[in-house]
Amino acid sequence: MGGPEAIRAWIERGSSTRRGGPASGTGSPLIRVAWLGRTSTRDLQDPTLSLPRQLRNSRAALPENTAIVAHFYDVESGRLALDARGHGTAHEKFQIPIPRDGSIQDLLEEAQRPDRRFDAVICEAIDRIARTTYFSTRIEYQLEQAGVPLLAADEPIRLDVSPRKAKAATQVLTRRMKQGVAEWYVTEMLEKSWSGFEMHTEQGYNIGKPCYGYQARPVPHPVPAKRAKGVKKTLLEVHPVEGPVVRKMFHWRIVERLSYQAIADRLNADLTLNPPPSPILADTAVGHWTYSSARDVLTNPKHTGHMVWNRRARKGAGRNRPNPVEEWVWSIEPTHEALVDLETFVQAQQVAEHRERSRSAAGTSRHPQAQRTYRLRSFIFCAQCERRFYGKPSKGINYYVCAPKKPYRAADHPASVWVPEAGMLEGLGDFLSDRVFGVYRRELLTETMDQMDAGAEREREARAASLRRAIAEAETKSKRLLHSLELVDNPDRNFIRDLNERRAELHGQQMDLERQLSRLETEIQETPNPDLLTGLPVTAVDLTALPDALSRRLFETLRLEIHYDHKTELATCRVTLTSGSIGDIADMAEVLPGRPGGTTLRTSEEEGMAAERKTPPPTFCGAPPAGATKHSWSFPRR
Repeated sequence: MGGPEAIRAWIERGSSTRRGGPASGTGSPLIRVAWLGRTSTRDLQDPTLSLPRQLRNSRAALPENTAIVAHFYDVESGRLALDARGHGTAHEKFQIPIPRDGSIQDLLEEAQRPDRRFDAVICEAIDRIARTTYFSTRIEYQLEQAGVPLLAADEPIRLDVSPRKAKAATQVLTRRMKQGVAEWYVTEMLEKSWSGFEMHTEQGYNIGKPCYGYQARPVPHPVPAKRAKGVKKTLLEVHPVEGPVVRKMFHWRIVERLSYQAIADRLNADLTLNPPPSPILADTAVGHWTYSSARDVLTNPKHTGHMVWNRRARKGAGRNRPNPVEEWVWSIEPTHEALVDLETFVQAQQVAEHRERSRSAAGTSRHPQAQRTYRLRSFIFCAQCERRFYGKPSKGINYYVCAPKKPYRAADHPASVWVPEAGMLEGLGDFLSDRVFGVYRRELLTETMDQMDAGAEREREARAASLRRAIAEAETKSKRLLHSLELVDNPDRNFIRDLNERRAELHGQQMDLERQLSRLETEIQETPNPDLLTGLPVTAVDLTALPDALSRRLFETLRLEIHYDHKTELATCRVTLTSGSIGDIADMAEVLPGRPGGTTLRTSEEEGMAAERKTPPPTFCGAPPAGATKHSWSFPRR
């Protein structure tokens, strides 16, 4: 009859058979272990040293009846989401003296198979699994569900007991604390790194290749040790050739409201005068301007003289995608010479709202349905839903149509609104002949402004008062923070750090509010200037005889907007004149065809306005004031 020894031997033979390994010389079953390693070059680690060290420490911590039979490792950040882990190829760039059986994804996949090559997984430390507690515990749980324990070389290892008893309560507590510390450590490093980049930006230092229009000006590194090694930082200075190109691009974008592609086409006409940008990788250069290169120049806020950082995401799944504007980090004061002022930059960004989903080129497009030319394409909007009308023919007649899909259509919006092009052109011609190039345009504009100024002025004053209250509230909060510091007898380091961070946040909010208030006060002081009209000739306009290319250029320069209200059957027209666009409009007006029997081209002096022109022309600071005029006309429906 067998005793306890026979039962124990039978159990050991069964365990050895289930694990698939032969017994060692001592009679204990051989336990097969897979090693899992990870290192990140973002932490300036050397994978050729770090990974062999991790393997050596893991092997030294294992009992005698174990053997490492598979090697899985990656060179990647431990902060990546689990689904994104193990897909990189960074390990191929290094001569790592360890055979590689796959990535962490391969390990997790093999752990689910009944014919897996290992019985347990070991790593040097639990933070090598992941730097985020959630992903680390998730990986550990998946392995345990598959019957594979996760071991760490810096923790007690027990393989001679049942898997249900292998983890002691204290061991679980210790591991969870280490996982939390690992996540805390990387989060703290990111916070400090972020603050360092903010200070770097505030001091005006550039990161990476200088943007188009500027060139790098190296300066000695402020840290003596790095300065001794020849390390330098860079500031920006205007490029003698590219700088004027940037100013010219902003002028075209704002005054003529050209699209990015139209600006690129103009620049490509003379690549010697307008050299294209050179990318970081020389072999990717195309040798000419493109839509994207023009867009990159016109959307880069560094041209305002401020240093700006964090415009694009550099990590994770959204790498190289634009960040929201509110996440950008701006220097408080300008740090280099500005190519355009802030107001000009904002105006250039607003053009995109007008240009969105609208082709700027004249004539027909290559679309099979675009067989006709629509003279007012992209300039007519629905007064109710604010959508842009599109051109559509019916029985040989050109119409402009607003027909939103049913889910996006308001209850009182018709299924479709049709406006004939002929009526629009006739009404617009009357408007331009009377209000822009007409004899009595000055009197008509003054009358319109008298009706508009009162409400707009009240709105601006109310907004200014609201900003002043918000600034005062931010100042009060900052004073309360200082008062709270006085009430604490022995403030610790964490308290002082949190207080400084909150003060910096309030200071940033206050500076932003003060900038908004300054712009608004400037807007209040700069009222619309009717004198701009005196720079235009007097002539009648016949839009039916105007070539499409010239009419589109004229409409863009005038910033034409026509809003049609189907309820009242009224079309309201609005144009905006600025000091920068007056010259271009005057040049185009000289070749505008007049109406038969209409007024011929005359100057303002010939119309008896010489007395008004005795005063010098107005001068402008920053963004020029705009003289805007509106007019409405009606015509029957389709």
